[in-house]
Amino acid sequence: MTAPDDTPPRLKTPQIPPVVLRDDPPRILMLYGSLRERSYSRLLAEEAGRILEDIGCEVRFFDPTDLPVKAPGLDDHPKVQELRELSLWSEGQVWSCPEMHGTITGVFKNQIDWIPLSIGAVRPTQGRTLAVMQVCGGSQSFNVVNTLRVLGRWMRMLTIPNQSSVAKAYNEFHEDGTMKDSSYRNRVVDVMEELYKFTILTRDLREFMVDRYSERREAWAKSVLDADNPKHRIGAEGL
Repeated sequence: MTAPDDTPPRLKTPQIPPVVLRDDPPRILMLYGSLRERSYSRLLAEEAGRILEDIGCEVRFFDPTDLPVKAPGLDDHPKVQELRELSLWSEGQVWSCPEMHGTITGVFKNQIDWIPLSIGAVRPTQGRTLAVMQVCGGSQSFNVVNTLRVLGRWMRMLTIPNQSSVAKAYNEFHEDGTMKDSSYRNRVVDVMEELYKFTILTRDLREFMVDRYSERREAWAKSVLDADNPKHRIGAEGL
């Protein structure tokens, strides 16, 4: 893919594959970032989950209780396996997290740390849609949603433009855990509707959307390596 004079190859116009939009329910995974008994990030995620189900999604939650702290040798732990399987199952995700010391909680980051960028040839998050939300104990902040967007980019997800930040979250929920009717809830509905639309439009174009020129060139370079050439061998066992 490189000319003799070291010029890069000519580029081709990406060919969009034909797609017929499916009408089966989009599969959405909900993650939250607190273990408190009355966790407002969980209550916000549950409210968002009810909204998603109302508009036609299949929703599943991951409970981070008993998920071990990321460390070597724990990949076979049941909670780690459950989290990874749910991520693979999902076509979109919602991340809801409280703000602690100006950023996301360790509970939430630990969940993301347990989801690898790749498992063999499979990428558990690549190309999936993502909506981000945060709850605040005081005035409205956007520190957490901004950090979640950075994480989403690193996980190769398609983070939607809209987001939710709920100020003084302790005032925004009924005793039964449902969210009060307010402008904050209106925004949550906005975000979930947008996630639904983006997921429907992109889920069957996932591989096309995240296909990368640099990775295609790398794959081509590996494909033309000569096993008999010592310079092309990788490690003691060769290719």
